[in-house]
Amino acid sequence: MNRGEVVEVDWPFSDLTGSKQRPAVVVQADYLNGLIDDTILLKITGSRFGIPGTEVAIDPAAETASGLSKLCYVSCKDILTRDQALILRTIGVLSDTIMMQIDDYLKAVLELP
Repeated sequence: MNRGEVVEVDWPFSDLTGSKQRPAVVVQADYLNGLIDDTILLKITGSRFGIPGTEVAIDPAAETASGLSKLCYVSCKDILTRDQALILRTIGVLSDTIMMQIDDYLKAVLELP
């Protein structure tokens, strides 16, 4: 898994009553590949929750390599770590421009400098 890849994963509901297959974006540093079996993901959803500074819009018309078919949002508040063997498939990849925006929002959500 490389940073910026859009993958499909079985994402558990926050109350652990079930899960849903959904897209997610890999946000961990590439240097960790081969060192650990896990990968750090952010949820991609078709619903906007409207919490300022937490969601990055992904328009598939502009992000043609994303593999997404409709307007989606990367939720920088929804973070999940999964063993790479549990990743169902790779869908696409996000641009450096979108990844920089995701980095900024993720830093804000985690209150990192």
